[in-house]
Amino acid sequence: MADPSSYRPKPGQIPDSPGVYKFRDEHRRVIYVGKAKNLRQRLANYFQDLAALHPRTRTMVTTAASVEWTVVSTEVEALQLEYSWIKEFDPRFNVKYRDDKSYPYLAVTLNEEFPRVQVMRGAKKKGVRYFGPYGHAWAIRETVDLMLRVFPVRTCSAGVFKNAARTGRPCLLGYIGKCSAPCVGRVTPEEHRELAGDFCDFMAGRTGTYIRRLEKDMMAAAEEMEYERAARLRDDVEALKRAMEKSAVVLADATDADLIAVAEDELEAAVQIFHVRGGRVRGQRGWVTDKVENVDTSGLVEHALQQLYGEETGDSVPKEVLVPALPEDPDAVSQWLADRRGSHVSLRIPQRGDKKDLMATVQRNAQQALGLHKTKRASDLTTRSRALEEIAGALGLDTAPLRIECFDISHLQGDDVVASMVVFEDGLARKSEYRRFQIKGFEGQDDVRSMHEVIGRRFKRYLQEKERTGEWEETPAPTGPVPAPQTALAVLTGPAAPAVGVDTVPGAGSTPAPDATPDPDAEPREDDGRPKRFAYPPQLVVVDGGQPQVAAAKRALDELGIDDIAVCGLAKRLEEVWLPEDDDPVVLPRSSEGLYLLQRVRDEAHRFAITYQRAKRAKRIRSSPLDAVAGLGEARKQALIKHFGSVKKLKQATIDEICEVPGIGRRTAESVAVALASAAPATPAVNTATGEIIEDDDGGSTT
Repeated sequence: MADPSSYRPKPGQIPDSPGVYKFRDEHRRVIYVGKAKNLRQRLANYFQDLAALHPRTRTMVTTAASVEWTVVSTEVEALQLEYSWIKEFDPRFNVKYRDDKSYPYLAVTLNEEFPRVQVMRGAKKKGVRYFGPYGHAWAIRETVDLMLRVFPVRTCSAGVFKNAARTGRPCLLGYIGKCSAPCVGRVTPEEHRELAGDFCDFMAGRTGTYIRRLEKDMMAAAEEMEYERAARLRDDVEALKRAMEKSAVVLADATDADLIAVAEDELEAAVQIFHVRGGRVRGQRGWVTDKVENVDTSGLVEHALQQLYGEETGDSVPKEVLVPALPEDPDAVSQWLADRRGSHVSLRIPQRGDKKDLMATVQRNAQQALGLHKTKRASDLTTRSRALEEIAGALGLDTAPLRIECFDISHLQGDDVVASMVVFEDGLARKSEYRRFQIKGFEGQDDVRSMHEVIGRRFKRYLQEKERTGEWEETPAPTGPVPAPQTALAVLTGPAAPAVGVDTVPGAGSTPAPDATPDPDAEPREDDGRPKRFAYPPQLVVVDGGQPQVAAAKRALDELGIDDIAVCGLAKRLEEVWLPEDDDPVVLPRSSEGLYLLQRVRDEAHRFAITYQRAKRAKRIRSSPLDAVAGLGEARKQALIKHFGSVKKLKQATIDEICEVPGIGRRTAESVAVALASAAPATPAVNTATGEIIEDDDGGSTT
């Protein structure tokens, strides 16, 4: 526990200007971000007598080891910078609402030549118009099905669209009148885009105009005795009315507003948002968060506004935002919202009428969401706590292992050997901290050696981080020789991970010790406090395996001089827990919550490893001798295969014959011939049922 007076800034050092401040812990990780109109006054509140602080604030200032600040010119800039830093650093003591990107939206892809109506989830894309969010995807599909009678906009995928254009035949929706069939030229791109615009206008709330226009056309058709057309227009009007009935009128027509309500207690808070467009509720969503900082309703509302509109621009920010309590600086927040919308935004508390009644409905939804969350969480928290206590008792640990890391090795008969590291904190998976490794130090199948290598590399990075951040003055003497790194290690994270085989470590920076061989994987980076790195030490390391794997992991830690991290292994056969240097395993009861948690951790590591291994194997199988030709892209590869029919026939072609392919010059043709001539013959595949060798058209095996 740190003493706040040890890092308190000197008197007069803090400016009295508006700005944003960051508290960092001893590892230089950002643990709290805040903003203030007057930095001097605000920061002084954190350095008063600890007994006078709120318990959560007291925990934060005693966890921190330093404070720093950035001066800005206005409160609006402070609000924007605070949001950016919270999103970037993910501070543990800031209120963070659970992300709701799983909610489905009705999206219109106006960034395409022929806009498409579809259901979309995830991050919003530029040039796409969104409506919602909706509670269920089927609700979107029902609405779209009704509206396609009047606005026959394209809904098919790119593959279906291209296939219809190639064959000259539209899909079923084109035949039954629910698509204008732009794929076969029934409408021009301009006419189809106008249809998509009308669809968006209707979904945005401008409904009365279209219904009145259709009713007028229907009456005119009836007067001219065009009864079939009049009947169709009548059905169109009914379809639009049924689509409108799915969202009840709650406010005056043309009202665009978001209503935000908060339900809270001492520990948690639930936020509910109703999106009203054109006087109708078009979407609803909600968040639940732990109150890890001392924050009142006004602060919760401000955090909700930041998360809700931090990435939005234009019409996605409504003209009016109704809240249960105004933020601390409502003018700055209103100006920030107006800047994002591009026009004035009203931020206020409803006092009377329909808006106050609707706010009461939103508030009831927030109360119900908080009650439901607490009902689910009570048993969940109890179970996880019991599981961690059982593990601590069975393994003889002093405290419950709040952070557990599990490692698993995966390969196929010694090929494509990879490893995985999964992380569980407080009994829950923390997928942002998962890591994947490539083992390249040796060939063949050796799980024990692979485990030793992976554990050594993971904790070598941990020690380098400790040394770089100055947590120790000198390197402790290891109990064994520290081996020089022998392999290149690839660590890939998340959907934005680099291609397999690129050796990088996202978010991890390190400077090798003077007496250590430089790690080829080390990628020095700025000490910016980002949380996703190898600097977090676990209390327990779990390996998938028995005594040999546990011994290898323990040996790797001993060689690095680490003796404060527990190690165990979970063997699959009898689900026995093995400890280092113990001849007999620890047998947990089958009904034990601790055993169940260890099994979940082990199974998750196995899943993560085998998924990566299969991806590597699939990429290797799809490789071609043409991949080795420098400067030969996919288009020219396809042109070569299309011209000759197969790689086998391409191998038999002369250089002059290869030059006949459009886009292939003589130098490229010579490179192709050399690459194919030097390529090793493919290993034949064997049909396991008949024992016969399967040959493909290229003279290689099919798999």
